[in-house]
This record gives sequence, structure tokens and C-alpha cells, in this order.
Amino acid sequence: MGRSQETFSKKEKEKKRLKKRKDKELKKQERKETSEGGGLDNMMAYVDEFGNIVDTPPDLSKKKEVSAESIEIGVPKREDSDEPTVRTGVVVFFNDSKGYGFIREIGSDEKFFVHANGLMQPIVEHDKVEFDLERGQKGMNAINVTIVKPPSQKPVEAKADDEDKPEEPDSEDAKSEEEE
Repeated sequence: MGRSQETFSKKEKEKKRLKKRKDKELKKQERKETSEGGGLDNMMAYVDEFGNIVDTPPDLSKKKEVSAESIEIGVPKREDSDEPTVRTGVVVFFNDSKGYGFIREIGSDEKFFVHANGLMQPIVEHDKVEFDLERGQKGMNAINVTIVKPPSQKPVEAKADDEDKPEEPDSEDAKSEEEE
């Protein structure tokens, strides 16, 4: 005769499964008994005029009328801004062999990338330049870069006229002459 196929561990596992099933049924019964009922109404949530989630329905007496023309869908049109279209800056780095560099804007100290294709004339480091901006792949790029010519300065003349002028007396000498 063969031995029984039911072992102690199999019996224990079966007992645990039956106990879990009974516990689950008891919890289900408790929830049904303690629930307030109402079903869907208790699960509803509403959004108030400030965007907060509340459990009470909105008061329709406070309803505001909105005209369809006042609703803007998409990005509003950009108005003309007072920002200057031509900016000035100083070339802080430029590698002529690779054809790129950076310009620091005067006033805001922002750095902008500049490529040789965006140059109107050759530039070197420390040149004062004027430029426009355009959006590139990694940020704003300087284009239409031109060197700003500093205002022509008059050469300083030698002060030969000073020799012809008579010397003014010192204040002490002037006082002594007045006393006499």
C-alpha cells in the first residue's frame, strides 16, 4: 500500500488559505455594514473657482458669464517690447581657426555664442561690437556682428601757450603786495 500524499505542511498551507478567505469575507461584510452608503455620491469630488478639490457641488447662483471672445486659446500675441534690437558688447573670446567665440553684453554681462557665419567683418578679442540675437539650438546666438568704431579723439596738443601766459602770484604773495 502506498503512503498518504497529504503531508503536515500541505495541511497547514490549506488551513492558512481557508483562514485568509474567511478573514477577507469578514472584512467585506464589515465594510458593507459600516459604510454610509450613497455609492457614487460619496465618491464624487468637485473643483471650486480657485482650482481646489472640494466635496460639495458648486453654488450655481454665483455663476459668472464669460464671453467666448474673451477666451484666448494658445499663446497670446507678442507685443512690441522696449528692448533694443541692436545690442553692444565686448568680444571676450574668439578662436579664428575654429571660427567661434563669445561676446559679453555691456550692461547685463550675459555671454552669447558667436560663429564666424554671423560676422559682418573680422573680429578679435577685446573688440567692442554691435550685434543682433537669434535663437540657436543651445541658446541665443549673436548674428550680424560689426565692430563699433570708437569716436575719433583729437590728439592732445602740447601746451606751448602756457609759456606765453604770465604767472599768477601765489595767494601769500598777493596778500603781502596788498598790505604794502
